[in-house]
Amino acid sequence: MATVSSVRQNPTAAEMLLDGYPLELLDGDASNIPEKWVTAVLMELHKKVGEKSRLIVLTVLGVQSTGKSTLLNTMFGVHFPVSSGRCTRGAYMLFLKVGDDTQIELGCDFILLIDTEGLKSPDLAQLEDSYEHDNQLATFVIGLSDVTIINIAMENATEMKDVLQIAVYAFIRMKRIGKNTICHFVHQNVAGVSAHAKNLTERQHLLDQLNEMTQIAAEMERQPSIQAFTDVLNYDLENNSWNIPGLWHGTPPMAPVNTGYSEAVAEFKKNLLESVGKGRSNDVSKIPEFLEWMRSLWKSVKYGNFIFSFRNTLVAHAYDNLCKEFAQWEWEMRKALLSWQTAAESEILNANNEAGWETWDTLVKLKKSELSVKIQFQKNKFNEKLFDYYRKKDRRVHLIEKYKTDFFNSITCVSNDIQHSVNTKLDKVFELKIVLKKAQDIQQECHVVIEERVMELLHDFKDLRLSDDQLREEFDKMWATATANVSTLKEQDIPAFILTQLKKNVSHQNVNENLQHIENLKDFGMEPFKTRGDHVNTFMAKVQNLCKGDLQIFADNVIETATQFILDKTKSNGDYHDSLSRDLLQRVDELVNQGYRCHQTNTQFEIDIKLHICGIAARKFLELHQRFLSNNDPRTQLEKCRHQYLSNFLDLYNNTDHCQRKANDFVQLCIQPAVEDCINRSLGIEIVDEILTSSRSMMYSSRSCFQYNLQKELLLKDDFKSFLKYICHYETYVKDQILLHICQQMEKDKTLYKLKKKNLEVVVCKLINAIKQASTFTSEDDANIPNLVNEMRKYLIKDIVIAEEAQKRSLFQIQSTCHSFTQSFIASLNTLKDTFLVEFANTEDITESLKKLAVKPQNELFERIIGCGQQCPFCKVPCEAGGKEHKKHHAAVHRPQGLGRYRRYSTEVLVESLCTTDVQSHCTFIMYGETTEWVNYRDYNTIYPDWHIPRDPTMEASDYWKYVLVRYNNQFARVYQAMPAKVPEAWKRITKQQALKGLKDSFSIK
Repeated sequence: MATVSSVRQNPTAAEMLLDGYPLELLDGDASNIPEKWVTAVLMELHKKVGEKSRLIVLTVLGVQSTGKSTLLNTMFGVHFPVSSGRCTRGAYMLFLKVGDDTQIELGCDFILLIDTEGLKSPDLAQLEDSYEHDNQLATFVIGLSDVTIINIAMENATEMKDVLQIAVYAFIRMKRIGKNTICHFVHQNVAGVSAHAKNLTERQHLLDQLNEMTQIAAEMERQPSIQAFTDVLNYDLENNSWNIPGLWHGTPPMAPVNTGYSEAVAEFKKNLLESVGKGRSNDVSKIPEFLEWMRSLWKSVKYGNFIFSFRNTLVAHAYDNLCKEFAQWEWEMRKALLSWQTAAESEILNANNEAGWETWDTLVKLKKSELSVKIQFQKNKFNEKLFDYYRKKDRRVHLIEKYKTDFFNSITCVSNDIQHSVNTKLDKVFELKIVLKKAQDIQQECHVVIEERVMELLHDFKDLRLSDDQLREEFDKMWATATANVSTLKEQDIPAFILTQLKKNVSHQNVNENLQHIENLKDFGMEPFKTRGDHVNTFMAKVQNLCKGDLQIFADNVIETATQFILDKTKSNGDYHDSLSRDLLQRVDELVNQGYRCHQTNTQFEIDIKLHICGIAARKFLELHQRFLSNNDPRTQLEKCRHQYLSNFLDLYNNTDHCQRKANDFVQLCIQPAVEDCINRSLGIEIVDEILTSSRSMMYSSRSCFQYNLQKELLLKDDFKSFLKYICHYETYVKDQILLHICQQMEKDKTLYKLKKKNLEVVVCKLINAIKQASTFTSEDDANIPNLVNEMRKYLIKDIVIAEEAQKRSLFQIQSTCHSFTQSFIASLNTLKDTFLVEFANTEDITESLKKLAVKPQNELFERIIGCGQQCPFCKVPCEAGGKEHKKHHAAVHRPQGLGRYRRYSTEVLVESLCTTDVQSHCTFIMYGETTEWVNYRDYNTIYPDWHIPRDPTMEASDYWKYVLVRYNNQFARVYQAMPAKVPEAWKRITKQQALKGLKDSFSIK
């Protein structure tokens, strides 16, 4: 055979293909594909036709000597060799150029015909693996084909059954990897022209046989959902089954040719091409894609790996493309609803303080109803985008058809999550409004007294000539008397609230009486949590978990994740709400359930660890509540107004024009905190947008991209502790890295400053426009400034929350016109803008800035890439499935199980093999339940039914994880309290550059 390089020097082979000569695709004697040769010839052909090589692949399959080659020759006027016996060995392909007038109809440039050797060959019948050979051949050619013709001779019913069974096996396997094929059954040698009724009867009989074969094959392939052939392919009795008479009248060579044969074949060809033209997608494979699919398929066929494998490059790309689109659609939905939530919160907080809580409750209910409508609208929009994505039939969506339902379920899940989250936020804002009203009522009582006293002082001293110092002295006496008995907000018993939520959480269980007698959580969680023997039920589980420390490690991880959850929630300026405890306990439930199968924990363990975590939460949430009370303490708020009241008193006594000072007070006391709050409410969303459009956008486009970039950073960092944290504390490590990425991006080119400045300019513009619009309702000499400000607030009700009580205080006894106040207000507002810009420019601690944001960008990005958060039970690789509601967890690349703490039972040596290899083997792993049970890896689904681990005996760990295990073997063993893995010598020669290349190969990064 000529070398690959000679193809480029002498492109005769490609020219012969263009001239209609067949090329051997599969060597029938060696059962192998000359991949390099076929690739070189086809790529040369691709180059010769100017890369216009869209293909429709058509294959004929059937028993030996049933006229397969003759059928193709008659249909397309080609010259595949024909004779009795095994004339075709393996598979040959032939390129048929499509005319210009037909290219638009068929959507292709070439029809690629594949002629195969006959199944059930007598030459191979004596071989033990002849059935396996036929299965491999059928699976391979059907997998390559867009159209498959199953050629059946009517003389031998037994052989026909065998062919149908082989074909059905192949179709089921292709369905499992998302490959859709058009299938036609051709019955040759049908005597005469049968009556229509008889035809129908025969076709129904064929369908019955197909259904029977389908049920057998589905059972063998463990596909219980498939019960009929129509569950596998779109099959129509009328249009997918053809009767063709024999080619000869009598016995050749003396018998005359039957003209009915050509007529029947011509009719079949016409119908076939029409169905192909109608069913073609926009995304037709060209030669490079065909070759890539051919290589992946042949590898799967050789090793029996017919289950969906993300190592298949084309499927991986198709799935990843949809994941990227899905993530973007999800963010668009979240962004729209988060923006709506921000406006709704402002509207609730801006509600009239005098209206009472019943009116606010009605407003909240109205907003929740409005939210349901918004959610449904966004959900429908989301669904339509996904429908359109699949409807276009491009980007090879047929390869991922089986995941369509998972993505639609994920839309529902996302919608429900957002609705729950926003409803909870509205409830919290409602309760915040009530608490603030209580504080403001206390303040108002004092303000009324103070304002009356101020007016009394003015009346008492109006005829006296007092200095400013004398006036201050008299004011101080009055202030001390008026504020002597100011009430404070009552501190709530937060630990008791959390304990109530804990009791509700475990009320469905048979909980021991000790929990019912606990009255205070403050003393829990003070000391490190220690696992005990009564935390597991069986003796072997006690040995495994207590002697080897596995349960303690698991408990520490749960507590660390829960503690981080608590700390994240306490970074806000809000008050405690029971939803914080409910969400915390829900997260703990998820974590404990994830480890149940491995550690066989019992109810006592769950209660003890929840008490420990709730003890931590009780102290932290109490601090949050106390901080909120301190920030809103009536006495503290009154002291903030002291200087303002004094200035008012002096101005009124001296009859000074105080318009500008009053405007300054109003801006500083009311507008400044409102503007800062408004920026913090919207900035988080804009930071996420900035990250998703920055140089890091690709990293956050899908989970697999994120994994690739994260692992690349780990390799370049070359730090064992980082690898250990990534594997053993995955969620914490991911959150830390996201926060680091945000800080780096915000520092770059003063991005945070620019975003804050942009938001500030928008808010200031809204304020100026609002007061100008409000002033149109006033006359030149109108002095009702409080009315002017109230009118201004109406235009800002969904944007800015202005404290009503502070507004009244700042405008107390103002003596000016609306026109003058408007001018002074705008001047003061511009000064405030300059002050903010200086402050933004000097902001150094970005982490502190992020803590103030209502929407935490790190949390939004985390939700975007974390998915379900599940990890492989053996090697701890995180699930990369799109959305959250998927039937099975899966990952592109698994790693040596020793990295996930797995060790040999008798030697304590870390396991170097992959779970993908072991699930194909007869190896076993141990499970500690009521009895110690050794489970065959092949039956891992009985223990971990939610995981799909591809059975691939050829799959090795990528060079990346080989390098990591070798480099840190001893350190992992020391931390895991095990013996180092026994790695092959070849692994020790892998360099860092090879590891990086292995990482790129694993994630198909070019």
